[in-house]
Amino acid sequence: MEVEYLRTLRELRDRGSVTAVAKARHLSPSAVSQQLAALQRTVNVPLTRQSGRVLVLTDTGERLADASEAVFASLSIARDSVDHYLQAMNQIVTVTAFHSAGLAWFPPLIGYSLSHPGGPQVHCRDEDVAVEEFVPLVADYNVVIAHRPLDSAPWPKQRVHISPILTEPIDLALSRDHPLAQHPTVKLEDIAHETWIAAHEGFALEPLLLQAMATTAGGAITIAHRVNEFNVAAAIIATTHIVGLLPRYTGLPPQFRDRVVLRPIEHLTIARHIDALSRPDVYARASVKSTIASIRQIAKRAVGQNEG
Repeated sequence: MEVEYLRTLRELRDRGSVTAVAKARHLSPSAVSQQLAALQRTVNVPLTRQSGRVLVLTDTGERLADASEAVFASLSIARDSVDHYLQAMNQIVTVTAFHSAGLAWFPPLIGYSLSHPGGPQVHCRDEDVAVEEFVPLVADYNVVIAHRPLDSAPWPKQRVHISPILTEPIDLALSRDHPLAQHPTVKLEDIAHETWIAAHEGFALEPLLLQAMATTAGGAITIAHRVNEFNVAAAIIATTHIVGLLPRYTGLPPQFRDRVVLRPIEHLTIARHIDALSRPDVYARASVKSTIASIRQIAKRAVGQNEG
């Protein structure tokens, strides 16, 4: 039985006529009659009868209308339960992020969660995946911190809710004693013949590196090393003259900041979008929205500290 048809039956019991029901439910009289007819087809005894020119309930109809009150009460309880669930803040929120975002943002996010026991309780896990694998992660996590190159295809809005976190520039990373480190910016022609460290094929920084070098003389660069973990990449860059690309705000681990410098590449914009992805129904939860707001604030502070 359709709940809305039962609601129409109850209204007929309480209001006494199809016209009154139609007015109360903002329906046409014919729509009310159609709903009652559809409900009648689900039972084998009459639910209504004509009393003069007025349609009224039979005894069976009265009993069904009375019984439907329990249905409406249960639905009300269910809606209240859902509303409470959506508004509740003290819930577990699972968060995953790529390595550099996890390194930069998980500690303050977890710290904030632990210091606010009445708020969302975050459970974090890092996931090192290629760009096209971020969206499927929303099936396993409430919040997926994902990144994609600046000019790449956007995330599919029909599958995920997208909460922008920041657009992060990508810089050239050099050891502090590299000759180019003495300049505030570097030119493409100055780095075309350097030996490079890059992310694994298919990961977000790989196409950025190829894009950056496509316009240099000859267009070919030497990628000698493939490392996804920025701690390892920074350690290699710090102790050699090998160069690479690192994100400005999340890519340089704290322990290497006195040994590795980041320099913009002249006349070239390299950046990535960092977004929080969630299933739309999951994003409806207040605890998830609050967690994403915390991530955004943490990212904003990191940008301020870097720019300052």
